[in-house]
Amino acid sequence: MKKNLLAIATFLIICPAFSQTTTDSRPEYMRNLSIPEFTIYKAPDSTVFTKADLEKKKATLIMVFSPECGHCQVETNEILKEINHFKNTQILMVTWLPYSEMLAFYHNYKIAEHPQILMGWDKKDFFLPYYHIQSYPGLIVYDEHGKFVKSFSGSIDLKDVWVATGNK
Repeated sequence: MKKNLLAIATFLIICPAFSQTTTDSRPEYMRNLSIPEFTIYKAPDSTVFTKADLEKKKATLIMVFSPECGHCQVETNEILKEINHFKNTQILMVTWLPYSEMLAFYHNYKIAEHPQILMGWDKKDFFLPYYHIQSYPGLIVYDEHGKFVKSFSGSIDLKDVWVATGNK
């Protein structure tokens, strides 16, 4: 009986050492392929905006940016120049930096003139870690069903982005 108990105890101690654990090391946005729940504060009036407020049946382009980032400024100019390529896409520009900096960027680039662009302050710093943004801007594309399509970061060929959104 003692031999059986010793064998069982040994088995229970050794077995976990040989079991393989499968941890998915992909970022959460690559595991959860839907637009995540979020809360931001919109420019120019700081009203609350959440995932539930997104337009249904429209592709979504999320741009995580820094108002001080040169690449973000260039990308914003490019998006504004090519805005017609995004006619079937809602663009959500978010930053974690102070609301006042975001608001200055909003006014400087005349974002209010482009109804498909919404700019918001990410007070809770959700987007930056969730999307593992390493260089700016970070662009994440979701299709018209809210499913992940592709992500981009840093210097980006805008044509690749509008193709990913389903526009031409």
